[in-house]
Amino acid sequence: MPIKSFQGERASRSKTLNKTLLVSDIMTRDLVVFTKDQSIHDVMEKFIKYRISGGPVVDKAGNLIGVISEADCMKEISDSRYFNLPILDKTVAHFMTPKVDVIDADKTIFEAASMFFKTSRRRFPVMEKDRLVGQISRKDIVIATLNIKSQTWR
Repeated sequence: MPIKSFQGERASRSKTLNKTLLVSDIMTRDLVVFTKDQSIHDVMEKFIKYRISGGPVVDKAGNLIGVISEADCMKEISDSRYFNLPILDKTVAHFMTPKVDVIDADKTIFEAASMFFKTSRRRFPVMEKDRLVGQISRKDIVIATLNIKSQTWR
């Protein structure tokens, strides 16, 4: 008498492709934003309070008009010491960088990493349909890479 298998039909193995992470998946959505009329003293206090090194500058309608960073402040602090001028009475408009490099929310983290590599930027404002929706930093890319490495790279 032949032996019958009681295992049943084997399940077919299908490869599941992992979705590539997008900038929108890992960006910071809860932003500390600044206005061009804010005092630089207030900005520096927020840098310390929120442990950030920069952020977007927006107008009253929420449109991106620049970025302000510690590096922008450092140049001015250095110049003010040389010329013996006070800096804390100046506004963000005086310090900010108006030409802003941005990244689209639908870019992959690999495209974002390439942008960081090609520029000296530490962060990019994230845009979606010409609206500021978040910010991504180099650290965000590193953390995301570590997370996907543990799941998919072998």
